[in-house]
Amino acid sequence: MKNIYLLGATGSIGTQTLDVIRQHPDQFRLVAFSAGRNISLTQSIIEEFNPAYVSVIHEEDAKQLATLYPKVTFGFGDEGLVNVATYDLIPADEHFVLSAVMGSVGLLPTLKAIEMRRTIGIANKETLVTAGHLVMEKAKQYGVELLPVDSEHSAIYQCLQGEDSKSVKKLIITASGGSFRDYTRDMLKGVTREQALNHPNWSMGAKITIDSASMMNKGLEVIEAHWLFDMPYDQIETILHRQSIIHSMVEFEDTSVIAHLGTPDMRIPIQFAMSYPKRIDLKQAKSLNLAEVGTLEFKPMDFERFPCLKMAYEAGRQGGSCPTVLNAANEAAVDLFLKDKISFLEIEDVVYQALASHQKVVSPTLEEILAIDSDVRRQIMTKYK
Repeated sequence: MKNIYLLGATGSIGTQTLDVIRQHPDQFRLVAFSAGRNISLTQSIIEEFNPAYVSVIHEEDAKQLATLYPKVTFGFGDEGLVNVATYDLIPADEHFVLSAVMGSVGLLPTLKAIEMRRTIGIANKETLVTAGHLVMEKAKQYGVELLPVDSEHSAIYQCLQGEDSKSVKKLIITASGGSFRDYTRDMLKGVTREQALNHPNWSMGAKITIDSASMMNKGLEVIEAHWLFDMPYDQIETILHRQSIIHSMVEFEDTSVIAHLGTPDMRIPIQFAMSYPKRIDLKQAKSLNLAEVGTLEFKPMDFERFPCLKMAYEAGRQGGSCPTVLNAANEAAVDLFLKDKISFLEIEDVVYQALASHQKVVSPTLEEILAIDSDVRRQIMTKYK
């Protein structure tokens, strides 16, 4: 039995993780989880899975839930997130922490879980974008394996199984193009929140769907791939692939290319990480039928059309605190867009201005990263208040 500690149970990745646990109750046990503002769904999860510890955002919600479920321990806020990742009262052969929260709030719980030598499933790309050097250094120090859950990084990880990493020529990350993949720059003027949230291939949370439309999501994935696979940015390529059938590819020195194919179902990489190194049956999943798909299309990436992706490559190459600024500015900008305070195209303006005004810290400490992250958000929110 594997104990599961789920950060972000009520989000898109979280609910699909629960589906995997639901299908394999003999292999996975939900011990602790964190939730957002959806308290009714939180109650449903408690009643179905009987966890030992639950954390929510607000203290008043934690107190109210505690009166309803006296056998469960409740926490809240940032401390609650850390407690979910480190909860340790139920014995098990293995402990698996899945970080599926959105944003940089996943950083500290991940670091604390690494210190407890727990296997980490990374669905929170912002953790590595914000502090990749600290996370990978700590994972190496404690001998902890980071298993990617993003479909693209899981695909690369699977393509590399049994291969010599020194023979890799480049990583090729595919991108669907998001909600506006057929739009010109002029057509993007005045697009609405509802249009941006209408992803053609995937069912995801609001923030990641907006990032997909701006292509910032792919930029964050490039930075994450750099850290996960110790790969220089010049050896990480992005390519447009409308169907989301090939999730990523790896080219080797002999020009051979290994690709990972599958239907657009996030439960596949979630379950792979949870059951690794074994593969187990994914029930109610649709098998890939290439004859039915018919055609796979690819286009080169246009950095002028997608400036957020270009900024991500540049911030990654700059290193230091620049990716922290990139991520914090983007999170703040997306929040403003979702609240109808800025236009879609202004997201990239906000990020550009934050990067342009930043004085890079070459090797930031955790305290410096948290301070920079907070300052960038505060400055942007103050400007657009």
